[in-house]
Amino acid sequence: MSDHVYRLLERHQKLDDLLRRAQSRRTADPFEVLRLKKLKLAIKDRINRLMRRRKLAR
Repeated sequence: MSDHVYRLLERHQKLDDLLRRAQSRRTADPFEVLRLKKLKLAIKDRINRLMRRRKLAR
């Protein structure tokens, strides 16, 4: 696994933690939750694209 993919996976995990914390708050900000979800999904998509490219290159 490349360093770039590893860093993206770390960032995805951090966003997941932040998202869980934001959602567990009594007064969760729906815009913050939405922003975190979008960032997390964008990173997941980037990871999937990179992994797909690596499989095609083999």
